[in-house]
Amino acid sequence: MKVLVGISRILVGLLFIFSGLIKLNDPIGFSFKLQDYFAPGVLNLEFLVPYALLIAIFVVIFEVLLGVTLLIGYLRKFTVWSLLLMIIFFTFLTFYSAYYNKVTDCGCFGDAIPLTPWESFTKDIILLVLILILFFGSKYIKPFFTRNIRSLVIFVCFIGCLGVTYHVLMHLPILDFRPYKIGANIEEGMTIPEGAPKPIYDYDWKFNVDGEEKIVTTKGDYPEQEGAFLGVETTEIQAGYEAPIHDFTIEREGKNYLDEFLQEENLIIVVAYNLNKSEKDGFFPVRDITNEALKKGYKVIGMSASSTERTNTLTERYKLNFDFYFCDETTLKTIVRSNPGVLHLQKGTIKQKVHWNDLDQLQLQELETAKPDLDFNLKQRLDSIAVLDQRYRKLMQAKTPEERAEMGEEMGLTPEEYNGDLWSMQTVIDSSNMLFIEKVFKNMGYPGKTHVGEPTNTAAWYVLQHNPDKIPEYLPLIKEAGKKGEIPFRLVAMMEDRYLMNQEKPQVYGTQGRSYDDERGSFIWPIENPETVNQRRTEAGFDQTIEEYAKLLFGDDFEYKVVTMENIKQ
Repeated sequence: MKVLVGISRILVGLLFIFSGLIKLNDPIGFSFKLQDYFAPGVLNLEFLVPYALLIAIFVVIFEVLLGVTLLIGYLRKFTVWSLLLMIIFFTFLTFYSAYYNKVTDCGCFGDAIPLTPWESFTKDIILLVLILILFFGSKYIKPFFTRNIRSLVIFVCFIGCLGVTYHVLMHLPILDFRPYKIGANIEEGMTIPEGAPKPIYDYDWKFNVDGEEKIVTTKGDYPEQEGAFLGVETTEIQAGYEAPIHDFTIEREGKNYLDEFLQEENLIIVVAYNLNKSEKDGFFPVRDITNEALKKGYKVIGMSASSTERTNTLTERYKLNFDFYFCDETTLKTIVRSNPGVLHLQKGTIKQKVHWNDLDQLQLQELETAKPDLDFNLKQRLDSIAVLDQRYRKLMQAKTPEERAEMGEEMGLTPEEYNGDLWSMQTVIDSSNMLFIEKVFKNMGYPGKTHVGEPTNTAAWYVLQHNPDKIPEYLPLIKEAGKKGEIPFRLVAMMEDRYLMNQEKPQVYGTQGRSYDDERGSFIWPIENPETVNQRRTEAGFDQTIEEYAKLLFGDDFEYKVVTMENIKQ
């Protein structure tokens, strides 16, 4: 018995210390796991969710100290009773989780050693046996050192645990075991290797045979069975390979920009998984570092699981000069244990990752694409103007009064506003916007990407496009901006075409059309040398032929036909 107690003492003590230190390295991650257990579908202890981090810190420090007290023989009775009660509780928890498939990873060893629920339960059963040996053979647990030295060891361990906890909370985990660690490539982490195991399912097919329900089980094939088919249920009997990264998306307005951003040479990502829980003081240094990154030529985006309304409010309040994209909250929690936190990616490979407290350690180089002349005040003003430019135009596109009312209420408008004369109200805004844009034109020329970045460099173009009477005066300025690469040349082409159409002259690139409710119908405005228009469109940066563009403009049933100025006059 004495030998068994000695072996159990070493194994249990070291395992508790190891398990505790792993979780102490990432108490925030352990708190997320506790929140999973506290959820309504598991233990239904939602009132504990706000205290999950405090509970996590207490549990992991207590776990480490129990391991130490066991090894040095300090407070023998308290230690063995604590070990026994703790392992009984966790054995029940892992069995409950495994049997009912509630939480798929217990978090016993953090992200360092992921365990399935049944593996966790097996581990706890082994520990329970070892701890029972310690419990019934506690008289063989002899102390080491003097009482004062033992007390000093426990005190030093306690202070050390507190120090580690403070460090990882104020910065990031010392060791990163997650798939988003520095050096990891996100695209590679999402790849499923060739020949990887696939999940295996049982298909339970239900039939009504002579008034009785009969179930036929297959691996997927529809069974040859007489009777009326009632339905089918599937059960996963063997899990397949799951890529380490499997829920990572970069979405905005229903479109996933993942592939595009993973090809960026230098991408800064600001992660704020839930803006309601973000440390708001962190967004001041975030604003400063992202402004610096933009000037040095980096692409900057934000990622959050919060609503567009919340991200827009945050962007406006803290004067942030980047857009937020959507990603799953659990994924964002996994990426970085800071809210907000910042990553630097090079073609999908994580090069740097910092807590907002350590943003001064983020190393930014002056890139070839640097924009040292960025004017963030002007950028913010133009961003606001871009929103106003579309304020009532969105409502004009509503197909039904109900849709218009819903959109209007989301915009915070009164019924009088969204049911009023939208065109007149938008015209007033357009005129006001144009006054500001004209001042900018006269003071500095066109505010292109050198001064306001992308996509803000298109804001002035849209305002001018919506004030056609001003196009003749400023078209040369637009052409110059396009020639210098300050705006996409396709925008220059569109404005030139609009100018020519307004002058009742043939357009060049085929971007303008007209629609009438009478026999004239819809048509593309006459084009100069229409036989070569697709070549000009390609050179200008359009990715559609005139035939494809016409269908996009007027519907899939529309067939493009060449119209001449003589046809127009007739």
